[in-house]
This record gives sequence, structure tokens and C-alpha cells, in this order.
Amino acid sequence: MFNNLLESKPQKQKSVGGSIASFIMHVFLIWVAVVATANAGEKMREAKQQKIDFVEVKKDQPKPKDMPKEQQIAAPVVKGFQVLTAPINIPDVIPEIDLTRSVTNESDFSGKGVAGGVANGVKGGIVPTDQTQTYFEFQVEKPVVGAPGSTAPRYPEILKSAGVEGEVLAQFVVDTTGRAENGSFKVLKTSHELFALAVKNALPGMRFLPAEVGGKKVKQLVQQPFVFAIQK
Repeated sequence: MFNNLLESKPQKQKSVGGSIASFIMHVFLIWVAVVATANAGEKMREAKQQKIDFVEVKKDQPKPKDMPKEQQIAAPVVKGFQVLTAPINIPDVIPEIDLTRSVTNESDFSGKGVAGGVANGVKGGIVPTDQTQTYFEFQVEKPVVGAPGSTAPRYPEILKSAGVEGEVLAQFVVDTTGRAENGSFKVLKTSHELFALAVKNALPGMRFLPAEVGGKKVKQLVQQPFVFAIQK
């Protein structure tokens, strides 16, 4: 056993000032770390919230092809006839024959249709028709016909009782509405005046399908017979 105890040196106690300085140092370091961490987080949030704009790059548009020019469609040839004109100066020699010219179509001089047209034209051609002009039956493409259900002249009772039959050939103008024009009625032939009077009285109430030239309605001079016969 050791009889002598070794004397240990007394431990130095820390001063109050050093403890305070150490504490302040640790607090400062902790504050710096907290600030740095906060700044880093803020920068990350700003980076996430940053708006990204996308720019659309337009592709080169193909150049439009040149559109074909509008084709001018010629008006269809009018269905009609040609008119011969007499020469002013009559030659005293036989003219030379031109074999290159087309052969004359005799159907073009039928007198039916529109003057200036041709026989093989079309009905839908553009025709400068004058609605005030009155055409004859041979000049129109569709002549006047009686409308279905139209009224007819009444048989005079006195002639019917006597067993008298007869006929009236009347002339009148049918306008574009299918009615007989006032004042156009004319009796060309009649077997009795009462028959003619019956036709004249019934004509204002009669209806017709008007004539047409080139697809347009025109006025036509009509000559129509009316027959009065007793049914047996």
C-alpha cells in the first residue's frame, strides 16, 4: 500500500466572461446557419414558381397555288330562226363559190322561235324577249294551251232547246299571266251570234297556260275554235 498520497493539481474554474463569449459565438453560428437555410429555401421556391413561357415557332406556310382564271361561259345559242335580208347592191356577175363555208341549214329559216337564233339551239338560251310584244303561234316554242279546270262558254239555252249546234272561231291575245287581254277579242267566224256572245262573256273567266320563248313567258295571239254540240 502506498503510504504517501500524491497531491493532484487543483482544476482551474472557467471565468464568467469566457462562458458568455462562447455562448454568443454558438448563438451567432446557429443564426448564420438558420439564415442560410432560409435563403436557400426561398431561392428554391422562387425557382419553382418561375413562369416558363413557351414560344410557338410558326412553320413556313405553303404558298397558295395560282387559282385558275375564271372561265367565261358563253351564253347558249337561242332556238329560233335566221332572217334573210335582200342585198342592197345586186351583183351583175355570178359570185365565186366558197367551199370552206359551212352548208346552210334550211331548218334555220323555218320562221319558228326567236329571230336571230338557230334551229338546233336550246330553249334555255338567253333571249332578249319583249314582254310587250305579241307573238304568233309559229314564233313561240310553247304555244298557249287551256289551263286544266278552266271555265267554258255556256251553251245558249234558246239554241240548245231548238237543237241548234254551231261553232265560233275567235281571236284574242293571251298575256303572260294566262288571261285574255281586254279588248283583244275578235270573232273571225261564227254560225250564230248567240254562240259568239257566249264565248265573249266567258272569255274573261277562262284561264290559259301562257306561251314561252326561250324559257320566258310571252304574249301570244291565239285563234281558237269553240264548238257547241248537243250530247245525244
